[in-house]
Amino acid sequence: MSYTVRIKEEIATIKCTKSEMIAELSGFIRNNGTYSDNTIILTTESETTKNRIIEFLKDSYEVESIVEIKDSLNFSKKDLYVININDKVDLILKDIGFLDEGGELLDMPPTYIVGANEEIRAYLRGVFLSSGSINDPKTSRYHMELLVFSPEEAVFVQKLLNIFDLNAKILNREKGYMIYIKEAEKISDFIKILGANNAVLYFENVRIYRHQKNKANRLNNCEQANMDKVFATAQDQLNQIEIIEKTGSKELLDEKTQIALEYRKKYPESSLQELAEIISVETNKPLTKSGLNHRLRKIKELANKLKKQDNK
Repeated sequence: MSYTVRIKEEIATIKCTKSEMIAELSGFIRNNGTYSDNTIILTTESETTKNRIIEFLKDSYEVESIVEIKDSLNFSKKDLYVININDKVDLILKDIGFLDEGGELLDMPPTYIVGANEEIRAYLRGVFLSSGSINDPKTSRYHMELLVFSPEEAVFVQKLLNIFDLNAKILNREKGYMIYIKEAEKISDFIKILGANNAVLYFENVRIYRHQKNKANRLNNCEQANMDKVFATAQDQLNQIEIIEKTGSKELLDEKTQIALEYRKKYPESSLQELAEIISVETNKPLTKSGLNHRLRKIKELANKLKKQDNK
């Protein structure tokens, strides 16, 4: 079972008030149904969604729906439930804000359909049950989308989403308009708005795990880069020491710098801080990282002078 299906199965069990039922039916029918010859035709692959829509129609309008089962055309191997509504069609379409009182199609539902936050949530549930999907958070990218037919509906749904500060965007697609959210936290908030609490817990657990794992990987990469830098710097210093020793020029360095030279040879993989601490402990003479760096610069300067003389 996909993550989207799990969410839809969960929200299909949410209990609603009469006004919430009408708002959810509005969101579903406006973005799913076709209307012709005084018949509303709705489709879904989800049995629980089918049962929910039938129940809402019966409770709200005392309408019995006719259900056909057809083979799905999208190769999902699931049956397609086709819900036919032949009774009180005009009443239903006007009540859910699909038609106005004169029977004309409305570009968007009247404000009373989504007059309160709970009704907005219900409308968004209807849209999601109709045409929504959310990637499983285990996948490589976070993505939520709702597909709608008209530009007016797309803008309307976007505004409803952004009432909750979800930063929803719209893309024009070949078969309609896609309202989408990419940010993980915003998607989690959207699932909360739908009322799918178990799906939220799953999403958050996976999101936190991925965040911690990515953080650990970044730290490991940073640590590796630092180690590579330490090794490269130490190797440069060893090369400088080799030039000094091959030319018998070690005595040109002061005593403290000669000690630093010997310790670098003895501990070639130590960082500057580690080497300073080792010298401090073993010689019983405190040495800071800055002090050690000053001595190593003297070694570098001498090595560079010797190279220049050798190249003349």
